[in-house]
Amino acid sequence: MSSPLINKFVVIGIGLIGGSLATGLKKRGMCGEVIGIARSEQTCRDAVSLKVVDRAYTSLQSIASELSAGDVIFISVPTLSVKAVLAGVKSYVSPDVTITDGASVKGNVQTAAQEVYGEVPAQFVLGHPIAGSEKSGVTAANPDLYENHRCILTPLATTGVRHLELVTRMWQSVGAEVLSMSVEDHDEVLGATSHLPHVIAYSLVDTLAHDIDNPNIFKYAAGGFRDFTRIASSDPIMWHDIMRANKTGVLHALDLFIANLTRLRTSIETEDSQYMLDVFTRAKLVRDEFTANLAKPSVAKSGAAKKD
Repeated sequence: MSSPLINKFVVIGIGLIGGSLATGLKKRGMCGEVIGIARSEQTCRDAVSLKVVDRAYTSLQSIASELSAGDVIFISVPTLSVKAVLAGVKSYVSPDVTITDGASVKGNVQTAAQEVYGEVPAQFVLGHPIAGSEKSGVTAANPDLYENHRCILTPLATTGVRHLELVTRMWQSVGAEVLSMSVEDHDEVLGATSHLPHVIAYSLVDTLAHDIDNPNIFKYAAGGFRDFTRIASSDPIMWHDIMRANKTGVLHALDLFIANLTRLRTSIETEDSQYMLDVFTRAKLVRDEFTANLAKPSVAKSGAAKKD
């Protein structure tokens, strides 16, 4: 029987993202052991009880001496907490251990690593799985969360080939398509396609709940409202951190949206039917093409570009 891809897999932050990767690797026999690190002892107990991890601790220091080449640490904490985690990793973990993360803003993580290490170390592969749910916490862990989803890696000039290859194979082993982007492109694209929609969803629900004085506002809301606002049920702390960490990208996307929304408002006020129809028609065509592409069988999974 062949040895597993990863010897020890350590997940720091045993929530939806980290817990799903842990259970996905366990389910597919891709790691010898899964170790969880969480601040709460109750979360540690729950993670073991739910078989998300094999054992769990409240401190990385408790198991750092066990780790060596072939082991992987996955940092899955709110974006603004990554720096503090990296400081602990630097203090206790061998440079032979592969480190990666799942934070939604890569520029912030790159800066954090540079501040902790001086430069981003060869062992650290910056990454972001494009999958999730409005649910959170260890009970939301789903071993199939990453099937037919993409994971973006943002390797740097300092990224070690061995570490990049291991992280690439890890994500592919749980069914993800691995793509490579620059840090800057990642934050710009995700600022528009992920971070902006969350801003809009949160703002819309808050507006309806607090600014429209009608007790029936949610009573008669139907499926369209449910589908459009689903992501407003996401973890507020996580998204607060993302907005702060990707401030520039989010503000750029938000300014474009506000300008377009203002023009659409004017067209409604002036009954400019042609402008409204043009916007609605263009949007429908793009959305239909997007959903059609999602329905197609996944293309062959591509490996991330290697870096020396």
